[in-house]
Amino acid sequence: MRDLCFASATELLRLYRTRKASPLEAMQAILAQVDRVNPQVNAIVTLARETALAEARAATRALSPRAERPPLFGVPVVIKDLTITKGIRTTFGSKIYADHIPNEDASVVERLKAAGAIVLGKTNTPEFGAGANTFNAVFGATRNPWNLALTCGGSSGGSAVALATGMGPIAHGTDLGGSLRIPAAFCGVVG
Repeated sequence: MRDLCFASATELLRLYRTRKASPLEAMQAILAQVDRVNPQVNAIVTLARETALAEARAATRALSPRAERPPLFGVPVVIKDLTITKGIRTTFGSKIYADHIPNEDASVVERLKAAGAIVLGKTNTPEFGAGANTFNAVFGATRNPWNLALTCGGSSGGSAVALATGMGPIAHGTDLGGSLRIPAAFCGVVG
C-alpha cells in the first residue's frame, strides 16, 4: 500500500484501469501516510478525510472496464490554503480567516473536480501567500521533508512538502514570484 503513496497520477490511473488498485485503496494509503508523516512536517493543515474517503468509495464503485472516465478519475489532490474550497476551511494562513468555510470552489478546484480529482485537504502557506518561507500564526511552520531544521520555501511550501512525502500525487500551488519554484527546488519536486 505504501507504494501507492508515491505513485504518480498517471500510474494511479493505470493501476485503476488494470484493477491492480482502486481509488479507495490509494486514498487509504495516502491517508495513512498523512497520519505517519504530517505531524513532523505540518504540510496539510486541513484534512477532509471523511469526504475524501466517501468520494474514493464512490469512484471505486464506478470502476468499470468499459466506462469512460474523466482524466483525473479518483486521483487525490491537495489544494493550497490560498484557494477557496467549498465546504473545506480556507484560512489564507491568517487568523482573520481561521474559521472561514467558503460556499463555493475556486475555478481551478471546480475544474479539478470536474476532471475527477478528489480533494484530500488544504496545504500550508504563509499569511496571504506573502513570504519565501511557509509559516503563519494559524498553523505554524511547514518543515523541509529532507531536514526538519530547514525551510521548505514558500509560499506553496505545504504543497511541495505534501508531494515530496507521498501525501498526494498532485499538489496545487500558486506562483507570482517563485512561490512554486522555490519550494519545488527546496523539496526535490517539480513546480
